[in-house]
Amino acid sequence: MIMHPAIKLRHIRAFLDIAASGNLSSVAAVQGVTQPALSRSLAELEDLLGAKLFLREKRRLVLSEQGALFRHHASLALQSLEAGAIALLPDANGGSLRVGILPTVAARLFPRVALQFTALHPRLTLKIETGPHGYLLGQLRAGALDMMLGRMPDPGEMAGLTFAHLYEEDIVLVARKGHPLAEAPLAQLLQSCPVILPPEGAVIRRAVNDYLSVLGLTGLRASVETVALAVGRGILAASDSLWFISRGVVADELDRQALIEIPTGVRFLSGAVGVTRLQAQASNPATEQLQRLCLQEAAAAP
Repeated sequence: MIMHPAIKLRHIRAFLDIAASGNLSSVAAVQGVTQPALSRSLAELEDLLGAKLFLREKRRLVLSEQGALFRHHASLALQSLEAGAIALLPDANGGSLRVGILPTVAARLFPRVALQFTALHPRLTLKIETGPHGYLLGQLRAGALDMMLGRMPDPGEMAGLTFAHLYEEDIVLVARKGHPLAEAPLAQLLQSCPVILPPEGAVIRRAVNDYLSVLGLTGLRASVETVALAVGRGILAASDSLWFISRGVVADELDRQALIEIPTGVRFLSGAVGVTRLQAQASNPATEQLQRLCLQEAAAAP
């Protein structure tokens, strides 16, 4: 059977992005179209294919059985097209893609994405830069980065930027395994032990400050400020310190039970993680594909 000639690349891109996100409004914002226009593109594709590609579950769109099959083939086809476009770029034999990575995606999501991308494009180099949120955002605005992965910038920082949502991530309070006061009331625990906080410039610091305020601990002083895994892990291992940090930074340590999570009992210690780019950035096949791989990896994560 030959594919219907009316199916366009915009249909395929819209479908794959919706499949990765499950949310029409976030995909519309990233693609720079209205939600009704995106809905029309999806409806057109389903009509042309004669298949229902998505089912609605609560507030998300999830793939139907036919949609999952189509995504498999559409992803392969689009990767092949993008690889061909990248190969034709003037710098394809020695080019690079510059990505700023915040700690929350550095340990798990992005290494998997990087391996997929470099396997597809062995002649392109991923130049990865890490650093504080404010520094990386400045580098992005200056054109020194093609994209930034991590927490969503504050509303006051979003002028001239686009944000593609990947997933929601909470902030956790962690300690070493066997901490002697792990079962103590939380306020008492925080007052009795050294506390490691995110630096003042970190996006998650405001949420942590709000939480401490709820507990009546606005004057709590940090013994150390860091979001660096090696530093925080080392301090926790050698002391009874506690650390407020994004779950993604310590997920492997928690899985291995090298660290334990102290329940905070609240839900507002969470925030959006995604891809931040400049609105005025020229379209680039390599950048588009890297973002799509991030969306797909986030959607596939348990």
